[in-house]
Amino acid sequence: MIKLIEDSNSKEEITRLILNELPDWFGIPEAIDEYATNNRKYPLWTYLDNQKPVAFISLKATSQHTAEIYVIGVNSNYMGKGIGTSLFEVFKSYALDHGFSFIQVKTVKEGVYPHYDKTNHFYRTLGFKELEAFPELWDEKNICQIYILAL
Repeated sequence: MIKLIEDSNSKEEITRLILNELPDWFGIPEAIDEYATNNRKYPLWTYLDNQKPVAFISLKATSQHTAEIYVIGVNSNYMGKGIGTSLFEVFKSYALDHGFSFIQVKTVKEGVYPHYDKTNHFYRTLGFKELEAFPELWDEKNICQIYILAL
């Protein structure tokens, strides 16, 4: 079941819970703190399994035309089961309903880490196209790849 979370404290708790379960993707405590704190102010949907959050996605408006997948996390025990795609479909519907023309997402460029190669593949299967890579946005070991999808 997918649920829009409106309580700021719950958004932060869900973010911390899921991201702490994904050390290969989110292994920097300061980054988890930043995502969790910022998610308090963004629309956030969670996927519940027996009332337990196992995945989430949040939306950050980067302009009047573009909604960013600020952060998405799926507990590794639930990966490959269509949960991320289901969350994205709800996200996309919300973006369309709110007049956005594009969705963007930032991730680590393909070829840097094998687990991020799976992430890149996931975004491409959703229809995202590579926009640009920024070798210095994060750092030289984590080249930032931006994907974009026209709505």
